[in-house]
Amino acid sequence: MQRTFTLRNRLLAGAAIALLLAVAPAPARATSRETVELQTQVQQLLDMVQRIQSTLDTRFGVMQNLAQQTADNAAQMTAAANALQKTIASQNDATNGKLDASSGQVQALNDSVDELKSRIAKLDKSIQDMQAQLQNIQNPPSAQAGTTAGPGAPNAPSAPQTPPLKETFQSGVGDYNAAKYELASGEFQDVIHYYPMDELAGASQFYLGEIAYRQKNYADAVKAYNAVLEGFPGSAKAPAAQLRKGLALLQLGKKDAGITELKLLVKRHPQTPEAAQAKSKLSALGVHSTAR
Repeated sequence: MQRTFTLRNRLLAGAAIALLLAVAPAPARATSRETVELQTQVQQLLDMVQRIQSTLDTRFGVMQNLAQQTADNAAQMTAAANALQKTIASQNDATNGKLDASSGQVQALNDSVDELKSRIAKLDKSIQDMQAQLQNIQNPPSAQAGTTAGPGAPNAPSAPQTPPLKETFQSGVGDYNAAKYELASGEFQDVIHYYPMDELAGASQFYLGEIAYRQKNYADAVKAYNAVLEGFPGSAKAPAAQLRKGLALLQLGKKDAGITELKLLVKRHPQTPEAAQAKSKLSALGVHSTAR
């Protein structure tokens, strides 16, 4: 705009000089015809200056209008960007909530399957007991002579009985689903104590972790999940244990460690439902998994 005013001032100055020349006394040799022509040229110059000034004013107005439109568009784009950012943040929060709910639903489904197995095992046990009773009725055992102890014979101490493996585990699952966590913990610990090398011992460790997780004791939950991953890496509960360990670490505020566990799960068990949940959680955290 400074340049426009400078050009305008120069044109006006030139027109003024020409006008002065026109009105100044003409030399003796100048004729009246030349004076008229000079005045005509000056008038044309003034007309040209006015037209240029009008054009400049028009263009300046157009530029002002464009500048205002640009400012308005920029404000609208800024408002749209802010709204989009809020929408994305809300969607991320909703995604995190859905992921946690989905994880809980999958685990609840697994627990229901275990409870169904428990009921089937109990039904099998009842059928076996009935068959044994029927066999005893049909073929009563013969009396054994000489086995009755005399009235003064001392009573032999009874040896502690080892609890049955499957029945104890299934009872623990049933009590866990009924939120009887103290009773379930005792039953799972019995399985681990009496059958430390059995696969159900690994599953019992997993459920001990689940009990701690539900009680928001995330540190103990991590220890129990570690017992599954280190002692029973081939267990069917290993993927779930690694997923829940990662989530427990995130609950403890150990974000890097939690992300590492979720990545390991995707790498070790890429085709499992737990790996899909881990990928969703990593995505919600803004982390991209490299596993395909």
